[in-house]
Amino acid sequence: MTVNRLTTYILLFIIALLAPAVAAQDGTKAYNFLNVTPSAHAYALGGCNVSVIDDDINLTTQNPALLGPENDRQIGLNYMRYLGGSNFAGARFAHKSGEHGAWSAGIQYFGYGSMEGYDITGVKTGSFSASDIAVGFTYSHDISEFFRGGITAKYLYSKYEDYTAGALGVDIGVNYYDPVYDISASLVVTNLGGQIKKFADHRDKLPVDVLLGVTKHINGTPFRASLTAHHLTKWYLPYYVPADKNNAESVLIKKNGFGSNLMRHLVLGLEFLPNKNTYIALGYNYKTRTDMSSYQRSFLSGFSVGAGIKVKAFGFGVAFAQPHTGATTLMLNVTTNLREIMR
Repeated sequence: MTVNRLTTYILLFIIALLAPAVAAQDGTKAYNFLNVTPSAHAYALGGCNVSVIDDDINLTTQNPALLGPENDRQIGLNYMRYLGGSNFAGARFAHKSGEHGAWSAGIQYFGYGSMEGYDITGVKTGSFSASDIAVGFTYSHDISEFFRGGITAKYLYSKYEDYTAGALGVDIGVNYYDPVYDISASLVVTNLGGQIKKFADHRDKLPVDVLLGVTKHINGTPFRASLTAHHLTKWYLPYYVPADKNNAESVLIKKNGFGSNLMRHLVLGLEFLPNKNTYIALGYNYKTRTDMSSYQRSFLSGFSVGAGIKVKAFGFGVAFAQPHTGATTLMLNVTTNLREIMR
């Protein structure tokens, strides 16, 4: 039995074992910062994409199976201005391992700015900061001509005021890619694991998820379409809307129909590819839009846009979204390849 075939069986066996367990998850978890992608390309495509193929190491955080020897000696940097004055930033590096494997290491910082503290009587105690850090190591290997598998192990550290917590998590992914028909399909299980150090007496759970994604170039056109299904551990994802949108104290109405549940699991993406070094992307995330239904959401809520370009050894990406009025998010990516720089 070859190493490639053995790797295939091991990955598929692990996913098969984990599927019943993750399907039973209730969806109420902590560590939700793990659901914010550091990839501008994925963020532009609705904030969630596990199947788009690009020469960008930042995409491997969505799916470890997107890492490969083609990312050899690539460096990726990212920065995001998020909601409420939060700032996220990170870096990662990849190196090939033989002709069919690759590894990468990265760190991601999530800073939530300064907050005012109060004691149990309501007396102000001063300001404090809160932050999360994720350190990850990824390994991937070509299973066959069309299949690749990958796994990411990560350590999570949280510090809120004087309280700290730690957790270990694992992501597992499989990707199918056919360059002739330019179609990519992926299955990913994310955030398996748990806390190794609690904040206090309460043990928080990681946001375990199962994702399916497909990306296909539309034949004869410069367009590529993506469909991603996420939050597959739970079918019912109800949301609430005010009975009177003009009254902030209006009674909330629960929306839990088949159509709304289906759409809240799906993320749509469309790209315009004028050449191999440029993309312009548009995404739509119905769950993001409906999550903001009880706020003053803007027309752009749920939509995201972005673009990327590669100039010689450097790649640049930018993405923009506005979940609700007054909440604008902006993400920037820069990648470079040490091999190309040293030529």
